[in-house]
Amino acid sequence: MTDAAAPPAKPLGLMTCICLVVGNVVGAGFYLSPAALAPFGMVAVLGWFLLAIGAMCIGIVFARLSSIAPAAGGPYAFARQAFGPLSGFMVAWTYWISIWASLPAIALTLAGYLLAFFPGAKEPWMTVAVALAAMWGICLLSFRGTATVGSLQRWAVALKILPFVAIGTIGLFWVRPENLMPLNPSGMPILPALSTLAPLVMFAFLGIESATVPAGDVDNPKVTIPRATLIGAGICALLYIFCTIAVMGVIPREQLAASSSPFADAARVMWGSWAGSLIGVAVVLSSLAALNGWTLLLGQVPLAAAKDGAFPRVFGRVNSRGAPAAGLSVSLTFSSLLLVAQGGGGQAVAAAYEVLVQLSTTANMIPYIFCAVAEAMLVKSLADRGGGWRIGPFTPAALIAFGFSVWVVIGSGATAAMWTLVLMVLALPIYVVLARRQPEPALEPFT
Repeated sequence: MTDAAAPPAKPLGLMTCICLVVGNVVGAGFYLSPAALAPFGMVAVLGWFLLAIGAMCIGIVFARLSSIAPAAGGPYAFARQAFGPLSGFMVAWTYWISIWASLPAIALTLAGYLLAFFPGAKEPWMTVAVALAAMWGICLLSFRGTATVGSLQRWAVALKILPFVAIGTIGLFWVRPENLMPLNPSGMPILPALSTLAPLVMFAFLGIESATVPAGDVDNPKVTIPRATLIGAGICALLYIFCTIAVMGVIPREQLAASSSPFADAARVMWGSWAGSLIGVAVVLSSLAALNGWTLLLGQVPLAAAKDGAFPRVFGRVNSRGAPAAGLSVSLTFSSLLLVAQGGGGQAVAAAYEVLVQLSTTANMIPYIFCAVAEAMLVKSLADRGGGWRIGPFTPAALIAFGFSVWVVIGSGATAAMWTLVLMVLALPIYVVLARRQPEPALEPFT
């Protein structure tokens, strides 16, 4: 009698999934945030705290959803299972747009900090060239499969986070209380100030759902994904709050508001010029990790949708290593066009690029809103079928996540909300064509 062959090991474990969350969340939006938030003073710290609670509630929603059904595709899979194919398609569409519209900003951050080490190489075309090389280099690595992506993510996160942990802990000893006063220099009432802060701060929390997307490659996903999501969200929240206090307390407000590299400037004040260079290296590594993680999601979300017939077939093709190489190439082409347009100086196209980047936060909120409602619906469905899930303890987190996401959309302003709606409407004809050409498989109930 022979034993049955053991199933192949999954390449993504708990530590890799935590690194995926932290690597995707801690990115370009964090490095400039102290300067952008300086006019709000300590109200910004309150904003970090409140928005961290909201982000944690979103993390709880995704952790719950991944426990109920750890399907590959993350927000797309959850929305489709709860609301049907059309809702799943709309979530996949907005999520996909938000990712490929964000990649150029991450790549430009990486290129800008990297070229700062070479003073004679700051021509705009060189910045664009380095950014393109970074995006396509990471894309080529992604062609080797999720195991390669996960290994790179662990190393990049471990190396990048240490300098910021130092600023958020040791740096507190350099804080000068007078730099933190007055508490609200903006002159705005607290609630309007927090609403204004919401999109800026939430941009730094995007990616909280990262561990749910490649669920098909995660070892023991029902346990690993919830743990990775909550641990990763907690690490990011603590890092943001303490680093913001440290930087705001070290650099005077007027100087901080004008800084293009607030963390490097704070490190120079505390430890000297060598520390500023070290922070520059950390930002390059962090941007590399964020680019790596978001590229993984850029392939996995449309791949899951394409398998269900909800995205063009090209996005569902995989190479011999199981990587969606063709779909990634198509998506990276859109990112590259945006990057070249921004660097080329064409005002009309560059303005369109800026609008798309601003859309990133709002577009990300749409999947979050869908998933907050989906969590309540699916838990109730399982409870009605005697699945053992109780609604009560989880309702507050889902309600907070829903209200929080709607609040961020409102705070983003009418322009971003309008363009998000326009892009969603433009997606409808595409869905109709896809539905006629390749009918989707029947939905499978959660068990």
